[in-house]
Amino acid sequence: MLVGLAFVLAIGLACFVVTPLLATEKEGGALPVDVTPLGDLKRRRLVLYENLQDLEFEYRSRKIAADDYKALRDAYTAEAAQLMTASREIERGSTEESFIEREVAARRVRRKSVAVPDYTCPKCGFENPLPVKFCGECGAKIEDRKKPTKG
Repeated sequence: MLVGLAFVLAIGLACFVVTPLLATEKEGGALPVDVTPLGDLKRRRLVLYENLQDLEFEYRSRKIAADDYKALRDAYTAEAAQLMTASREIERGSTEESFIEREVAARRVRRKSVAVPDYTCPKCGFENPLPVKFCGECGAKIEDRKKPTKG
C-alpha cells in the first residue's frame, strides 16, 4: 500500500515537472520584451558595457595580451559610441515626428481651453468629457442640459 502511494506520488511529481517543458509556448505566455528601437539600443549598450568590464578584468588578471586588450577595447568603445549616436538620433526624432508631436500638443491645449458647460458637475465643478452621465470626480449625476427636464 505504501509502495503504491509512493509510486503514484512519484508519477504525479514527474508529470508536474515535465509538463512545462513539453508545453508549447502560448501567445502572451512569454515575458514582455521592450522591442522599441530605443530599448534595443539601450540593451545592446548595456551588454557592451558588461563586455568592457569583463575585458578589463581579464586584462588585469593577465588572461589576455596587451595588444589584444587594446584592439578589443577600441572595438567595443567604437561600437558603444555608434550605439549612443543612434540613441540620440532616435530620441531627437525626425522632423515629421516632431511636427506630429507639436500638432498633438496644440490640439490638447485647444481641447483643454474649450470648456463644455453642459457636462460640468454641479456638485464639484469638475469638467467631464462629453458623453458622461455621472461625474468622474465625485460620482454625482450629470443632468443633460440639452434635453428639457420633466417637471
